[in-house]
Amino acid sequence: MSRLDPTRQLSIYQKAELLYQLVESIVASLPEEDEYIQNTKHLMLEDAMIIPAKIAGAEGGDLYSIRMQNAAIIREHVMHLYVQVGDLRFHDAYKNIEYIQLIRKEINEFRLLFIEWVESFDTNNHIWDDWGLFNPPGAIPPSHDF
Repeated sequence: MSRLDPTRQLSIYQKAELLYQLVESIVASLPEEDEYIQNTKHLMLEDAMIIPAKIAGAEGGDLYSIRMQNAAIIREHVMHLYVQVGDLRFHDAYKNIEYIQLIRKEINEFRLLFIEWVESFDTNNHIWDDWGLFNPPGAIPPSHDF
């Protein structure tokens, strides 16, 4: 049994894997001769690859601040993917609008799982984030009495 097995059972992880598979399929169908499309393909694949990796990182990190940092990165890459996929509608080189709608539907379902997942983070299991970005709501900074 791998340490990653419990993470692979999470609905959010499974949805991230599905998103990656859908992105792989869509980029395989994109034309090779369009330079902009080629660059977009690479960005889409990178974003789709990072999402499950960051879910695994958040699950392995366990601390609230680490989990929230990974969650913020996941959110950024999912939002990039949403825009990149939607941008394909404006290129004559890609005509399969139904596929774009499918991926966007799956992204929306991922978003709902993401909200639920983030709400499950244990706010009591944290170390203070001196940058102040990933502290749980209501957390009190440690005293620095020397």
